[in-house]
Amino acid sequence: MANGFSKIKELLKDPKITEIMINGPGAVFLEVEGIKSKLDLKFNEEELKDIIDEVFTKTGKKISYYLPYGDACLEDGSRVNVIIPPLVRQGIVITIRKFSQEIKSLDDLMNLGALSQRMAKLLIACIKGRLSIIFSGASGTGKTTTLEMLTHYLPEDERVITIEDTAELKIKSENSVSLETRTADEQEKGEINLQDLIKNSLRMRPDRLIVGEVRGPEALDMIQAMSTGHKGTLAVVHGSSPKEIASRLETLILSSGIELPIEEIRKMIANNVDIIVHHERFSDGSRRITHISEVRGMEQHEVAIQDLFVFKPKGRTEDGKIKGKFVSVMKMYPKFFADFQKLGFLEEKIFSEF
Repeated sequence: MANGFSKIKELLKDPKITEIMINGPGAVFLEVEGIKSKLDLKFNEEELKDIIDEVFTKTGKKISYYLPYGDACLEDGSRVNVIIPPLVRQGIVITIRKFSQEIKSLDDLMNLGALSQRMAKLLIACIKGRLSIIFSGASGTGKTTTLEMLTHYLPEDERVITIEDTAELKIKSENSVSLETRTADEQEKGEINLQDLIKNSLRMRPDRLIVGEVRGPEALDMIQAMSTGHKGTLAVVHGSSPKEIASRLETLILSSGIELPIEEIRKMIANNVDIIVHHERFSDGSRRITHISEVRGMEQHEVAIQDLFVFKPKGRTEDGKIKGKFVSVMKMYPKFFADFQKLGFLEEKIFSEF
């Protein structure tokens, strides 16, 4: 009897492993503390099929010749991606992004050096103050983890709706609903995409919308939701810098087919997105929030962005770890700062270097 999933379970127990990459039957790679290496372990085809059956059957999803790739989540929150021939030549390829069991709070992220205490206080204030926040960065930089840790500070009386392709987020609030997209069946029927779910979520009396990853025309629906009273929306967008995120949102909105002048689309972004929290993964495997930036509106027909905090690298330690410092670099106080002080969200001067 195939026991491929039993082998996977053993790897999942190791807290140091952050990614499991099975490149067909003959090659398995692990990422441990950000560093990739080959593992002396092999799977045969039956074992790989066993993993697919175990993971996808339990989630009600299917991988087949007509549906040759997909994502699912394990009980611990780890995300499993599968792609099968003929789309891949090596055979069945399985990639598992592990959900860290060690990161349970913002304090844990601070202890890992992902952000400073002042940055954490600012982000908590932004959550309480209902600012709309984009969490950006490349794959595996910690965007979703930061977002999830910040949801711990959502007011208890808020109704939270999460919208994802694969339900990864774990929201502690009892008044929360997790929505997940559905792929089309083998007859190309029944697809439910992020746009559909965002539109339906607005009929579910949400106080807070959380979109797991925005990568298509659903960007327009999200921005429109923000503009019709759903402030405090949280979303993940892939990108290489805060400024690039503004441009990417612009492109994604255009992909919806909306016929608006480009300046009007930029105004939509500038008027509704408040904060961009950008993440990077460094060559030593460490993950950090490298920018917390404020969207200040429009300047000279462009979306104006001001960095509030940035991470400045300062060489390496003897064991090769990157050193650095989180510093305040803004030229003026953020627009929301005075209101936040009056509301008591920022009780001390966190921009002490300004």
